[in-house]
Amino acid sequence: MSAAAPALHVGAEALAAKGWWRTNRWLVARRATQAGILGLFLAGPWFGVWVVKGNLASSLTLGVLPLTDPYVLLQSLLAGLYTGRVPLATAFIGAAIVLGFYLLVGGRVYCSWVCPINPVTDFAAWLRRRLGWRSGAVLSRQWRFWLLAATLVVAAVSGSIAWELVNPVSMLHRGLLFGFGAGVAVVAAVFLFDLFVAPRGWCGHLCPVGAFYSLPGHLSPVRVRATRRAACNDCADCYAVCPEPLVIKPALKAVDGAGPVITSAQCTNCARCIDVCSKDVFEFGLRLAPSAPQKRT
Repeated sequence: MSAAAPALHVGAEALAAKGWWRTNRWLVARRATQAGILGLFLAGPWFGVWVVKGNLASSLTLGVLPLTDPYVLLQSLLAGLYTGRVPLATAFIGAAIVLGFYLLVGGRVYCSWVCPINPVTDFAAWLRRRLGWRSGAVLSRQWRFWLLAATLVVAAVSGSIAWELVNPVSMLHRGLLFGFGAGVAVVAAVFLFDLFVAPRGWCGHLCPVGAFYSLPGHLSPVRVRATRRAACNDCADCYAVCPEPLVIKPALKAVDGAGPVITSAQCTNCARCIDVCSKDVFEFGLRLAPSAPQKRT
């Protein structure tokens, strides 16, 4: 059997033990959430049903609830140092609401549950597994933080939110509203980059939005927990599907006496590890919830 063969059967044990629904329920929930959020933004321009006006950068829901991307607000504030313009008070209120939400559930929930580019990069990762491709360019995960810093510097120097001109999420949204042009090229480039150049290259190594939203993840109480890690059979399916596989090992293998909580701010709370584990090792829980001592068999 070739070394690539196990990658073709990721989740097979869970499928046999739990059935299709329990092996994919969190994935289905994520896709429904992503489609629903995008649909709310498009319902107005496409069908005249204005539940939400705006986009993921700034929106108004039902005419009363402002929501603002705190990353965009920060860029606006830095751009204001050059232009002298100050964002409206509603922008600060909207950013506080959004930031409070991600402080609770984990900042990178944005990446796995909200971002419309996530299905594109997930598809590239799935296709790589199906093709048995494991090699690729090795990129430092710190690059995303350098790019985050660069976008803030550019905002301060240029007096504009320049990142939003090339942000794949914004370009996808504009493409859906006004017709694809450069937008489809950028989305395709992200897909091809992840598929042929670097595994999980965009979301895991380069995207400054993910870097920004990882910051509140240091404090969020809602976490994935390897509560039943003693039952782990070392199938490694959780590592195969995780967009940030480095976050799993400390909790799963009690590295240096680590508890069962995946505490890394880079965890996206995507719950694929919960789905594909045939032993139900993982579950959602709270960061500080007590854990019963377990012995590995």
